[in-house]
Amino acid sequence: MQEALDASEFTLHYQPKVDMASGRALGAEALLRWNHPEHGLVPPGQFLPLVEHTSLGVDLGRWVLAQGVAQLASWLREGLDISVSVNVSARHLQEPTFADELAQLLARHDATVAAHLVLEVLETAALADVDYTCELMKRCRELGVRFALDDFGTGYSTFTYLKRLPLDQIKIDRSFVQNMLEDHQDLAIVEGVVALSRTFGCVVVAEGVESAAQAARLIEIGCRAGQGNGIAAAMPAGQLPGWVRSYRAPIGPRRRPRRLWR
Repeated sequence: MQEALDASEFTLHYQPKVDMASGRALGAEALLRWNHPEHGLVPPGQFLPLVEHTSLGVDLGRWVLAQGVAQLASWLREGLDISVSVNVSARHLQEPTFADELAQLLARHDATVAAHLVLEVLETAALADVDYTCELMKRCRELGVRFALDDFGTGYSTFTYLKRLPLDQIKIDRSFVQNMLEDHQDLAIVEGVVALSRTFGCVVVAEGVESAAQAARLIEIGCRAGQGNGIAAAMPAGQLPGWVRSYRAPIGPRRRPRRLWR
């Protein structure tokens, strides 16, 4: 993997995040892919677990963040008004120089870039050392960036921790979204997270939206922001501007649901 990083074999694809009711594209999540010379495009689940707790994982995280910010800056210059979300691993987040490196990275670009950057952290990463994480997030937010708590519901967050963390978004884990139409408990969890997000002043985003029926139900219970393969799969950076400009909400609160994909 070090050789792959040196050989520029890694690339980022971007999955759109949209307002499912209004038909407006809100942003995109940067997702790592390995363009392997023999095996083709390899998803992160097949290689990231091998390095996420190592120094190589931190190096890879720095590369992803730098590439994501550079791409965001390029889109903003082109007039594409969206945000870009970048995942930050627990090991990378705990690096003592993280905030300073982020400040240096943002300083290379226009001041508007920071306001369009969202850093996504897992519950387990955010709560590994709550005091340290709170201070780090505050320092980063002073730079203008926002934070999202990823895969919410799969970790061990408590209301006390959530109250302390300076969060801007809460992302509902896909496992609850995908089963909520058949599983009343999953639906109750989704409804609870939506209500919880209002309490903490956060935007709630549903991951793993696969169908128009799921999107319609999410809108009904107050979750308008969503992402998932039913809306659009992750795509190369060059394809995203055209997709964003052509996107229209396929459903609305008073329209008959139909398929999300085209």
